[in-house]
Order: sequence, then structure tokens, then C-alpha cells
Amino acid sequence: MLFIILMMSLVATAVSPLFPLYRTQYGLSNLELTLLFASYAVVLLPVLLVTGAHGAFWGLKKVIRIAIWTSIVASILFLANGAAWMLYAARMLEGAAYGLFTGVAVPYLLRRVSPRLTAKAILLSGIIVSFGFGLGPAISGLITEYVPAFSSRLPYFFFVILLFISAAVIETLPHEKRKEDETAGSLSIGVSPRISRNFWMMAALPAFTLFTLNGIVLSLIPTFVVSVLKSTNLSISGLLALLLLGGGALIQLLPSPSHPVIRLRAGLVILAAGAWMVMFSGQLSSLLLLWIGVALQALGTGWVFQVSLRLAGELPEAKDRPRVITTYYFAAYSGFIVPIGGLGLLSNLFGMNMAMAVLDTAGMLMILLIIGYSLRFKPLYHALHDNRAASASTD
Repeated sequence: MLFIILMMSLVATAVSPLFPLYRTQYGLSNLELTLLFASYAVVLLPVLLVTGAHGAFWGLKKVIRIAIWTSIVASILFLANGAAWMLYAARMLEGAAYGLFTGVAVPYLLRRVSPRLTAKAILLSGIIVSFGFGLGPAISGLITEYVPAFSSRLPYFFFVILLFISAAVIETLPHEKRKEDETAGSLSIGVSPRISRNFWMMAALPAFTLFTLNGIVLSLIPTFVVSVLKSTNLSISGLLALLLLGGGALIQLLPSPSHPVIRLRAGLVILAAGAWMVMFSGQLSSLLLLWIGVALQALGTGWVFQVSLRLAGELPEAKDRPRVITTYYFAAYSGFIVPIGGLGLLSNLFGMNMAMAVLDTAGMLMILLIIGYSLRFKPLYHALHDNRAASASTD
């Protein structure tokens, strides 16, 4: 199942280094490129919402199967693209595929592991999602830059093969048992009032902020490298994405700082520092500064994503955990909408660097809010763990 999560994640983001090629090939404007980037998240979110509400009733494995085949169709459209509309259709289908997949992948994984392995399963799934998000653009950029035959089409030939393997693998996994309380109308998204404030402030808002700041970088890198840094090497965009997201995944393996609240605070501060350095790299046209900024953002990304996802798994009771984690991912992917709309609007009014400064400032304010709330949350977190440990010893 973790292999399938990796394959679906790397295909979901693989297109980003190819945007400059699509701009040249189809004469796309900045607005049209922005809409191409936006179409993925605009479709993903409502599909995730519907899947979160009904996926368990439909059958988690069945939905995963549909998601994989939808991704295959999207990849074939990217592979065979002969008109701009095919790119938009492929991008929207990929958003639908990953929305379907995200709503059921972790719940299915959690049903396949024993309760004592739940925390490890959540940790590994988060690392693999991050690594896959970075690996996909790196593969696309390297293949397109150094195997120029068929240019933007060849990476998707490779991805289609990987997805067919995933489609075969899912057929070897068992169907989950449906729970008695799962009905067609059961709501599988949302959180209970008992944990609502802690969840939104310490899990959902950090994830939203993280995806917003990373969305700015990921949406800008392809054109940023070409227009600002004057480099036509497509592999740079993919390798920067790999550093940001793949590096963020590996950083999660660092043992220190060990306390999750302190780790989250440190990650948020480093994330903000990296975001500002990326902005300054554009003002100074410095490729070195861009690499350093993305590296810092990767460190912050790894810790913020790891701790916020961990809290999304720890705060609810076991029976509510899949529903809360789906809600977490919904809040996280909502962060992609901000750079899509905000950058397009603000860059037309004030220019790209000013637009990045405004959005980075908004991200900084959210980070300060989270850190302030964490001062209150830290003793509550200790009390939660003490209560869980007492309950476990009693059982």
C-alpha cells in the first residue's frame, strides 16, 4: 500500500517542470498557465470532500482502484497531448484521481495494520507522500532535459508503466471489512467539538500554512528559473521540487528536537525563513540563494508536516481517526488555492516579488498565531499523553 501511495503521489505533481514547454508549445499566457496549475486543486478538493463522506461505504479498495485508473487516463492524456484542452483535461483528471485516492488511502492503510502500528503507519504514509511529491517533478525534469526525444511526452510513458504496476498491486491486497455504522450518507469528514480547537490550531492551520508557502514555490519555480534566473535547464525545477518535498520527507527522520510541539515551532520558523529567502533570490536573481532558501523550506516542511499529521492522528479517538485525517488533508490541500488565486491577482497589480512578499507576510502572521497557541497547547498535550498512558495501563 505504501508503494501505491508513492506512485500516486509522484505522478500527481510530476507535471510542474513541464509548464515552460507547454507555454512555448501552445502559446499559453501567464493567466492560462495559472489556470492550468489551479485546475488540479479546484477539482481535488470537492472530490476529496465527497470521497471522505462516502468512500468507506463505497469500499475503500474499490475507490483506490478507480483512483489509479483515473490517474492512468490522465497520464495518457498528458502523453498524447495534441492541444491545450487536453492538458487542462489531464490536469483536472489528475486532481480528481488524487482527491479520490487521498480520501481513502490512509483509512485503508489504517485498517490493514494493528492498532500498535497505527502511529508508524501514519508517519510512513506522510514521509512517502512528501517524498513522492518531490520525486515526480525531479523525474520529469531530468527525463525532459537529458532525453530530449519526445520532450514532454516521455516522462508520462514512464509514469503510465508505474501506474499499471500499481493497478496490479492493489488487486493483490484484501478488501476491508465494512463497519456496521457505515452508510451511504455517513459523514466522514470533520472533527468532534472535544478536539476541535486543538485540531484546527495545531494540525489543520499548520498544514494549511505549509501548503500555502510551498504552493507559492511550486507554482513559481518553473517560470521563476527561466524568467528571473535566466536558466533554461528544466531539470533545475524538478530538482528544486525534490529538495523541497523529498528533502522534507527525509528530514523527518532526524530525531531532534524530539518534543513534537518544540519541533513544530522550529519547523514553522525555519519554513518562514526559507520562504523569505526564496523571495529575495528573485530580487537578486541569485540561483544559489534560491537553492539555500528551498533547502531551509525543506527542513521546515518536514517537521511541520510530520508533527501536524501526527497530531491529527493522536488527538482523536481511534474510531474517529480516519475521518479526522481526511479533514486534515482537506485543510492542507486548501492551502494550494491561496497561491493560485493570490499570486495571479497580486502579481498583476504589484508585480511578482511584491505578490510573494504579501503572501509570505500572511504566512508569517499565521505562523505567529500557531506558535502563540502552542504555548497553551503544550501542557494540554502532556495531559493527553498521560491520560492515554493511564488508560492503556488500565486496559
